[in-house]
Amino acid sequence: MNSVIGNPQITPFLWFDGNAEEAAEYYISIFPNSRKVGELRNIGDAPGPNGGILTISFELNGLRFIALNGGPEHKFNEAVSFVVNCENQEEIDYYWGKLVDGGSPIARGWLKDKFGLRWQVTPTRIGELLRSSKAMQAMMQMTKFDIAELERAAAS
Repeated sequence: MNSVIGNPQITPFLWFDGNAEEAAEYYISIFPNSRKVGELRNIGDAPGPNGGILTISFELNGLRFIALNGGPEHKFNEAVSFVVNCENQEEIDYYWGKLVDGGSPIARGWLKDKFGLRWQVTPTRIGELLRSSKAMQAMMQMTKFDIAELERAAAS
């Protein structure tokens, strides 16, 4: 079955507690080639203020998302995360710094952003690097990935 042009068949749908527009703008400011795609306003029959944004559609580097102002009933948790594949340490430092701002680091490249969404900021070569048990041991001690340290451990 084909998707309609401009509408991918599968789209992540994120539930926020009244701050979906703020979250979309925040994520758009971080990722290149990102943009707001559209919005649906509340006509009075949905949660939130009449005329306020009910859903906002946006793209992050070409991947479409929809964010809903659904209310406080549901929170993000560790069961779902988004992976940001990074070519080098500069990219890891950039995405880590932006996404963890107002949130909290977790471990091994994972973090929780200020909206409670989980992210994994990961080297694109992580699979190759972790073929070494010493690199795996080094990774287990990291919060934010250090590519040079993983490479040193993999080479030893």
